[in-house]
Amino acid sequence: MSAFPSIFVSHGSPMLALQDSPARRFLQGLGSRLARPKAIAVVSAHWETSGGPAVSLATLPATIHDFGGFPSALYEIQYRAPGAPELAEQAAALFEAAGIAVGRSAERGLDHGAWVPLSLMYPHADVPVMQISLVHGAGPAVHEKLGQALAQLRHEGVLVIGSGAMTHNLYEFRGQAVDAVAPPWVSEFKDWMQARLEGNDSAALLDYRRLAPAAAKNHPTEEHLLPLFVAMGAAGPGARPQLLHSSVEHGVVAMDAYAFN
Repeated sequence: MSAFPSIFVSHGSPMLALQDSPARRFLQGLGSRLARPKAIAVVSAHWETSGGPAVSLATLPATIHDFGGFPSALYEIQYRAPGAPELAEQAAALFEAAGIAVGRSAERGLDHGAWVPLSLMYPHADVPVMQISLVHGAGPAVHEKLGQALAQLRHEGVLVIGSGAMTHNLYEFRGQAVDAVAPPWVSEFKDWMQARLEGNDSAALLDYRRLAPAAAKNHPTEEHLLPLFVAMGAAGPGARPQLLHSSVEHGVVAMDAYAFN
């Protein structure tokens, strides 16, 4: 079996699960473009733990509706994929072998950063999935190392997904339509990121906060970009990123997706 790519997807608003958009249609077709994985390990922007990453050992992960103020239909969605506790323990062992302290959660379910894109990619919920947390307060370099520790999984039929957003400043959301045009500060940031990714300029990417245009404006906090660095690390040295999708929703949320091979 050839190694799976590691994937970064932008999950945007929870309404992605219901509302048509180019990004939604892309995710609906992404699962069929990939070979079928034996399991999925997903790192979402919406689970952070202190001191190190954590893995979820849940055998039947609950669907977490970690948002408010949306239509009732969104809260009725249940993504009933089986868990992957053995994979979670394997991931924990890989972290520990790399000198990374790791926690274990017996019951952590799937937050919307995980189940929204997965419900579009694998709507039958028939691929086992486990979730891994971000490290609260840690930056890109730490998360790249988390991905590097997980690289072996890609050779064992596991799809490693980082789920966040290429840009994510909800303070700038003022009711714009889903297809609103992006302002220059959004476009310039996503273009800068694409150029550095395609140029394999990892040093600049790890220092994006200082070097990228409007970095802090696009990411007032970092958690939605950090899953990108996990996916980048999991691909291993010399991996080539491939832009799979590029769009912007509501003017301020860039929905870019990348595969790392």
